[in-house]
Amino acid sequence: MTNKPPFKPLNVGIVMDPIEGIKPHKDSSFAMLLEAQRRGHTLFYMQPQDLYLQNGQPFATTSALKVWDKPKEQQYYGFGATQHTALNTLDIILIRQDPPFNNDYLYSTHLLELAEAQGVLVVNKPQSLRDANEKLFASWFSNCIPATLVSAKADLLKTFINEQQDTILKPLDAMGGASIFRVKHNDPNINVIIEVMTGHGQHHIMAQQYLPQIKDGDKRILLINGQPIDYTLARIPAAGETRGNIAAGGTGVGMPITERERWLCAQIAPTLQAKGLYFAGLDVIGDYITEINVTSPTCIRELDAQFGLNIAGQLFDCLESVIKLNLS
Repeated sequence: MTNKPPFKPLNVGIVMDPIEGIKPHKDSSFAMLLEAQRRGHTLFYMQPQDLYLQNGQPFATTSALKVWDKPKEQQYYGFGATQHTALNTLDIILIRQDPPFNNDYLYSTHLLELAEAQGVLVVNKPQSLRDANEKLFASWFSNCIPATLVSAKADLLKTFINEQQDTILKPLDAMGGASIFRVKHNDPNINVIIEVMTGHGQHHIMAQQYLPQIKDGDKRILLINGQPIDYTLARIPAAGETRGNIAAGGTGVGMPITERERWLCAQIAPTLQAKGLYFAGLDVIGDYITEINVTSPTCIRELDAQFGLNIAGQLFDCLESVIKLNLS
Protein backbone atom coordinates (compact mmCIF):
# COMPACT_ATOMS: atom_id res chain seq x y z
CA MET A 1 0.00 0.00 0.00
CA THR A 2 1.38 3.41 -0.95
CA ASN A 3 1.79 5.95 1.83
CA LYS A 4 3.72 8.69 0.05
CA PRO A 5 2.90 12.16 1.38
CA PRO A 6 1.84 14.71 -1.23
CA PHE A 7 4.60 16.98 -2.49
CA LYS A 8 2.16 19.87 -2.29
CA PRO A 9 -1.61 20.21 -1.96
CA LEU A 10 -3.29 20.06 -5.36
CA ASN A 11 -6.65 21.22 -6.66
CA VAL A 12 -8.31 18.06 -7.96
CA GLY A 13 -11.51 18.30 -9.97
CA ILE A 14 -13.69 15.37 -10.87
CA VAL A 15 -16.37 15.20 -13.57
CA MET A 16 -18.69 12.38 -12.64
CA ASP A 17 -22.28 11.25 -12.53
CA PRO A 18 -24.34 12.25 -9.46
CA ILE A 19 -22.42 11.20 -6.36
CA GLU A 20 -25.64 10.51 -4.48
CA GLY A 21 -26.34 7.67 -6.93
CA ILE A 22 -23.11 5.73 -6.48
CA LYS A 23 -22.41 2.68 -4.31
CA PRO A 24 -19.41 3.92 -2.30
CA HIS A 25 -18.24 0.47 -1.23
CA LYS A 26 -17.63 -0.51 -4.87
CA ASP A 27 -17.18 2.78 -6.71
CA SER A 28 -13.76 3.42 -8.23
CA SER A 29 -14.32 7.17 -8.58
CA PHE A 30 -15.06 7.29 -4.86
CA ALA A 31 -11.80 5.44 -4.15
CA MET A 32 -9.95 8.14 -6.11
CA LEU A 33 -11.69 10.89 -4.14
CA LEU A 34 -10.82 9.25 -0.82
CA GLU A 35 -7.17 8.96 -1.83
CA ALA A 36 -6.92 12.54 -3.13
CA GLN A 37 -8.42 13.83 0.13
CA ARG A 38 -6.09 11.61 2.20
CA ARG A 39 -3.16 13.29 0.49
CA GLY A 40 -4.42 16.73 1.45
CA HIS A 41 -5.68 17.72 -1.97
CA THR A 42 -8.73 19.95 -2.37
CA LEU A 43 -11.68 18.38 -4.17
CA PHE A 44 -13.85 20.15 -6.74
CA TYR A 45 -16.96 18.22 -7.77
CA MET A 46 -18.80 18.80 -11.04
CA GLN A 47 -21.23 17.02 -13.32
CA PRO A 48 -20.91 17.21 -17.10
CA GLN A 49 -23.66 19.81 -17.40
CA ASP A 50 -21.72 22.09 -15.00
CA LEU A 51 -18.99 22.67 -17.60
CA TYR A 52 -19.25 25.84 -19.65
CA LEU A 53 -17.23 28.01 -22.02
CA GLN A 54 -17.09 31.80 -21.86
CA ASN A 55 -15.11 33.82 -24.39
CA GLY A 56 -12.87 30.86 -25.07
CA GLN A 57 -12.19 30.15 -21.39
CA PRO A 58 -13.42 26.85 -19.90
CA PHE A 59 -15.20 27.08 -16.55
CA ALA A 60 -17.39 24.92 -14.37
CA THR A 61 -19.85 25.46 -11.59
CA THR A 62 -18.10 23.42 -8.90
CA SER A 63 -18.91 22.34 -5.37
CA ALA A 64 -16.35 21.84 -2.64
CA LEU A 65 -16.47 18.20 -1.65
CA LYS A 66 -15.57 16.11 1.39
CA VAL A 67 -15.84 12.31 1.43
CA TRP A 68 -15.89 9.67 4.16
CA ASP A 69 -15.31 5.94 3.75
CA LYS A 70 -18.74 4.93 4.98
CA PRO A 71 -21.58 2.79 3.58
CA LYS A 72 -24.32 4.28 1.47
CA GLU A 73 -26.73 4.24 4.41
CA GLN A 74 -24.51 6.75 6.23
CA GLN A 75 -23.18 10.15 5.23
CA TYR A 76 -20.35 9.38 2.84
CA TYR A 77 -20.04 12.81 1.18
CA GLY A 78 -20.74 16.44 1.91
CA PHE A 79 -20.80 19.57 -0.21
CA GLY A 80 -19.32 22.93 0.68
CA ALA A 81 -19.45 26.19 -1.19
CA THR A 82 -20.51 26.33 -4.83
CA GLN A 83 -18.52 28.60 -7.08
CA HIS A 84 -17.64 29.38 -10.68
CA THR A 85 -14.19 27.90 -11.23
CA ALA A 86 -11.85 28.59 -14.13
CA LEU A 87 -10.66 25.11 -15.05
CA ASN A 88 -7.08 26.28 -15.50
CA THR A 89 -6.92 26.89 -11.73
CA LEU A 90 -7.16 23.13 -11.19
CA ASP A 91 -4.10 20.89 -11.25
CA ILE A 92 -5.86 17.62 -12.13
CA ILE A 93 -9.28 16.88 -13.60
CA LEU A 94 -10.50 13.30 -13.46
CA ILE A 95 -13.09 12.43 -16.11
CA ARG A 96 -15.21 9.70 -14.56
CA GLN A 97 -18.53 10.03 -16.36
CA ASP A 98 -20.04 6.69 -17.33
CA PRO A 99 -20.97 5.93 -20.95
CA PRO A 100 -22.85 6.19 -23.24
CA PHE A 101 -20.41 8.30 -25.20
CA ASN A 102 -22.98 10.60 -26.82
CA ASN A 103 -22.83 14.15 -28.17
CA ASP A 104 -22.98 15.64 -24.68
CA TYR A 105 -20.00 13.53 -23.66
CA LEU A 106 -18.23 14.63 -26.84
CA TYR A 107 -18.79 18.31 -26.07
CA SER A 108 -17.44 17.80 -22.55
CA THR A 109 -14.19 16.45 -23.95
CA HIS A 110 -13.81 19.55 -26.14
CA LEU A 111 -14.21 21.87 -23.15
CA LEU A 112 -11.82 19.82 -21.06
CA GLU A 113 -9.30 19.75 -23.88
CA LEU A 114 -9.13 23.54 -23.66
CA ALA A 115 -8.31 23.20 -19.97
CA GLU A 116 -5.63 20.67 -20.86
CA ALA A 117 -4.12 23.13 -23.34
CA GLN A 118 -3.85 25.62 -20.46
CA GLY A 119 -1.76 23.21 -18.39
CA VAL A 120 -4.27 21.08 -16.50
CA LEU A 121 -3.56 17.34 -16.28
CA VAL A 122 -6.82 15.81 -17.55
CA VAL A 123 -7.19 12.08 -16.87
CA ASN A 124 -7.84 10.44 -19.21
CA LYS A 125 -6.72 12.66 -22.10
CA PRO A 126 -9.85 14.11 -23.77
CA GLN A 127 -8.72 13.53 -27.36
CA SER A 128 -7.88 9.93 -26.54
CA LEU A 129 -11.31 9.39 -24.99
CA ARG A 130 -12.75 10.44 -28.34
CA ASP A 131 -10.36 8.21 -30.27
CA ALA A 132 -10.57 5.06 -28.14
CA ASN A 133 -14.06 3.62 -28.37
CA GLU A 134 -14.14 0.93 -25.71
CA LYS A 135 -15.38 -1.75 -28.08
CA LEU A 136 -13.38 -0.76 -31.18
CA PHE A 137 -10.07 0.24 -29.60
CA ALA A 138 -9.05 -3.38 -29.02
CA SER A 139 -9.10 -3.96 -32.79
CA TRP A 140 -5.84 -2.01 -33.06
CA PHE A 141 -4.30 -5.09 -31.41
CA SER A 142 -5.63 -7.75 -33.75
CA ASN A 143 -3.29 -10.45 -32.41
CA CYS A 144 -4.92 -10.04 -28.97
CA ILE A 145 -8.63 -10.33 -29.82
CA PRO A 146 -11.00 -13.17 -30.74
CA ALA A 147 -12.65 -13.39 -34.16
CA THR A 148 -14.55 -10.11 -34.50
CA LEU A 149 -16.79 -8.35 -36.99
CA VAL A 150 -18.13 -4.79 -36.80
CA SER A 151 -20.89 -4.09 -39.29
CA ALA A 152 -24.39 -2.75 -39.83
CA LYS A 153 -25.05 -5.25 -42.63
CA ALA A 154 -27.35 -8.17 -41.80
CA ASP A 155 -25.83 -10.46 -44.43
CA LEU A 156 -22.29 -10.00 -43.12
CA LEU A 157 -23.43 -10.49 -39.54
CA LYS A 158 -25.36 -13.65 -40.37
CA THR A 159 -22.41 -15.08 -42.30
CA PHE A 160 -20.16 -14.42 -39.32
CA ILE A 161 -22.64 -16.08 -36.96
CA ASN A 162 -22.83 -19.13 -39.21
CA GLU A 163 -19.04 -19.35 -39.37
CA GLN A 164 -18.55 -19.04 -35.62
CA GLN A 165 -21.62 -21.13 -34.68
CA ASP A 166 -21.79 -19.34 -31.31
CA THR A 167 -21.49 -15.54 -31.18
CA ILE A 168 -21.81 -12.54 -28.89
CA LEU A 169 -23.52 -9.44 -30.33
CA LYS A 170 -23.14 -6.09 -28.58
CA PRO A 171 -23.71 -2.39 -29.24
CA LEU A 172 -20.72 -0.07 -29.54
CA ASP A 173 -21.86 2.54 -27.03
CA ALA A 174 -23.15 0.69 -23.94
CA MET A 175 -21.57 -0.46 -20.68
CA GLY A 176 -22.12 -2.92 -17.84
CA GLY A 177 -23.18 -5.72 -20.17
CA ALA A 178 -26.24 -3.82 -21.41
CA SER A 179 -27.97 -5.12 -24.57
CA ILE A 180 -25.53 -7.99 -25.13
CA PHE A 181 -26.92 -11.07 -26.89
CA ARG A 182 -25.50 -14.56 -27.23
CA VAL A 183 -26.69 -15.93 -30.57
CA LYS A 184 -26.14 -19.42 -32.00
CA HIS A 185 -26.21 -20.16 -35.72
CA ASN A 186 -29.58 -21.92 -35.50
CA ASP A 187 -31.31 -19.33 -33.31
CA PRO A 188 -34.74 -18.62 -34.88
CA ASN A 189 -34.54 -15.00 -33.67
CA ILE A 190 -31.33 -14.05 -35.50
CA ASN A 191 -33.06 -11.78 -38.01
CA VAL A 192 -35.06 -9.80 -35.48
CA ILE A 193 -32.09 -9.46 -33.10
CA ILE A 194 -29.96 -8.04 -35.89
CA GLU A 195 -32.78 -5.75 -37.06
CA VAL A 196 -33.31 -4.33 -33.58
CA MET A 197 -29.63 -3.95 -32.73
CA THR A 198 -28.67 -2.32 -36.05
CA GLY A 199 -31.85 -0.27 -36.45
CA HIS A 200 -32.58 -2.11 -39.71
CA GLY A 201 -29.03 -1.72 -40.97
CA GLN A 202 -28.40 1.88 -39.85
CA HIS A 203 -26.08 1.31 -36.88
CA HIS A 204 -22.88 -0.67 -36.53
CA ILE A 205 -22.67 -3.38 -33.91
CA MET A 206 -19.95 -5.80 -32.87
CA ALA A 207 -20.11 -9.56 -33.36
CA GLN A 208 -17.51 -11.57 -31.50
CA GLN A 209 -16.68 -15.26 -31.26
CA TYR A 210 -18.23 -16.71 -28.11
CA LEU A 211 -15.50 -17.76 -25.71
CA PRO A 212 -16.53 -20.65 -23.43
CA GLN A 213 -13.85 -19.58 -20.95
CA ILE A 214 -16.37 -16.98 -19.78
CA LYS A 215 -17.43 -19.63 -17.25
CA ASP A 216 -14.11 -18.95 -15.49
CA GLY A 217 -14.78 -15.22 -15.52
CA ASP A 218 -14.62 -12.07 -17.60
CA LYS A 219 -11.41 -10.73 -16.08
CA ARG A 220 -10.82 -7.04 -15.45
CA ILE A 221 -7.18 -5.98 -15.49
CA LEU A 222 -6.47 -2.44 -14.31
CA LEU A 223 -3.50 -0.57 -15.77
CA ILE A 224 -1.87 2.64 -14.52
CA ASN A 225 0.10 4.35 -17.28
CA GLY A 226 0.28 1.02 -19.08
CA GLN A 227 1.47 -1.02 -16.08
CA PRO A 228 -0.92 -3.71 -14.84
CA ILE A 229 -1.96 -4.21 -11.23
CA ASP A 230 -0.71 -7.59 -10.01
CA TYR A 231 -4.23 -8.94 -9.42
CA THR A 232 -7.25 -9.25 -11.67
CA LEU A 233 -10.93 -9.43 -10.84
CA ALA A 234 -12.60 -12.41 -12.52
CA ARG A 235 -16.28 -11.54 -12.86
CA ILE A 236 -18.05 -14.90 -12.79
CA PRO A 237 -21.47 -15.00 -14.52
CA ALA A 238 -24.51 -15.79 -12.42
CA ALA A 239 -26.24 -19.11 -13.05
CA GLY A 240 -27.96 -19.09 -16.43
CA GLU A 241 -26.23 -15.85 -17.46
CA THR A 242 -23.72 -15.25 -20.27
CA ARG A 243 -22.44 -11.88 -19.03
CA GLY A 244 -19.88 -11.67 -16.24
CA ASN A 245 -20.33 -7.94 -15.60
CA ILE A 246 -20.91 -7.08 -11.94
CA ALA A 247 -23.76 -4.82 -13.10
CA ALA A 248 -25.36 -7.89 -14.69
CA GLY A 249 -25.17 -9.97 -11.51
CA GLY A 250 -21.67 -11.38 -11.83
CA THR A 251 -19.53 -12.21 -8.79
CA GLY A 252 -16.05 -10.70 -8.50
CA VAL A 253 -13.26 -13.12 -7.55
CA GLY A 254 -9.73 -11.76 -7.32
CA MET A 255 -6.75 -13.73 -8.58
CA PRO A 256 -3.10 -13.13 -9.51
CA ILE A 257 -2.45 -11.91 -13.02
CA THR A 258 -1.18 -14.61 -15.39
CA GLU A 259 1.79 -14.51 -17.74
CA ARG A 260 -0.55 -14.46 -20.75
CA GLU A 261 -2.40 -11.49 -19.28
CA ARG A 262 0.89 -9.66 -18.67
CA TRP A 263 1.77 -10.31 -22.31
CA LEU A 264 -1.55 -8.84 -23.44
CA CYS A 265 -0.90 -5.76 -21.31
CA ALA A 266 2.58 -5.38 -22.79
CA GLN A 267 1.10 -5.30 -26.31
CA ILE A 268 -1.08 -2.28 -25.55
CA ALA A 269 1.01 -0.47 -22.92
CA PRO A 270 3.01 1.74 -25.34
CA THR A 271 -0.22 2.91 -26.99
CA LEU A 272 -1.89 3.68 -23.65
CA GLN A 273 1.16 5.68 -22.57
CA ALA A 274 1.40 7.56 -25.87
CA LYS A 275 -2.29 8.47 -25.74
CA GLY A 276 -2.29 9.70 -22.14
CA LEU A 277 -4.67 6.96 -21.03
CA TYR A 278 -3.36 6.87 -17.47
CA PHE A 279 -6.09 4.63 -16.08
CA ALA A 280 -7.50 1.83 -18.22
CA GLY A 281 -9.24 -1.49 -17.74
CA LEU A 282 -8.79 -4.51 -19.99
CA ASP A 283 -11.57 -7.05 -20.24
CA VAL A 284 -10.05 -10.46 -20.88
CA ILE A 285 -11.81 -13.78 -21.47
CA GLY A 286 -9.49 -16.75 -21.75
CA ASP A 287 -6.52 -15.68 -23.85
CA TYR A 288 -8.14 -12.66 -25.51
CA ILE A 289 -8.92 -9.01 -24.92
CA THR A 290 -12.57 -8.28 -25.59
CA GLU A 291 -12.69 -4.58 -24.61
CA ILE A 292 -10.40 -1.77 -23.44
CA ASN A 293 -12.20 0.49 -20.98
CA VAL A 294 -10.95 4.08 -20.78
CA THR A 295 -13.92 6.24 -19.73
CA SER A 296 -14.62 5.06 -16.18
CA PRO A 297 -12.95 1.70 -15.46
CA THR A 298 -14.09 0.08 -12.24
CA CYS A 299 -13.06 -2.69 -9.79
CA ILE A 300 -10.63 -0.69 -7.63
CA ARG A 301 -12.62 -1.22 -4.45
CA GLU A 302 -13.07 -4.95 -4.97
CA LEU A 303 -9.36 -5.57 -5.61
CA ASP A 304 -8.30 -3.29 -2.75
CA ALA A 305 -10.57 -5.16 -0.35
CA GLN A 306 -9.48 -8.64 -1.42
CA PHE A 307 -5.73 -8.03 -1.54
CA GLY A 308 -5.04 -5.07 0.77
CA LEU A 309 -4.11 -2.82 -2.13
CA ASN A 310 -4.39 0.92 -2.63
CA ILE A 311 -4.83 1.20 -6.38
CA ALA A 312 -5.98 4.82 -6.24
CA GLY A 313 -2.79 5.53 -4.30
CA GLN A 314 -0.73 4.03 -7.12
CA LEU A 315 -2.66 6.17 -9.59
CA PHE A 316 -1.99 9.36 -7.64
CA ASP A 317 1.68 8.45 -7.27
CA CYS A 318 1.76 8.37 -11.06
CA LEU A 319 -0.21 11.60 -11.56
CA GLU A 320 1.84 13.51 -9.00
CA SER A 321 5.01 12.33 -10.74
CA VAL A 322 3.67 13.65 -14.05
CA ILE A 323 2.95 17.03 -12.47
CA LYS A 324 6.42 17.14 -10.88
CA LEU A 325 7.95 16.39 -14.26
CA ASN A 326 5.90 19.10 -15.93
CA LEU A 327 7.04 21.61 -13.30
CA SER A 328 10.72 20.74 -13.61
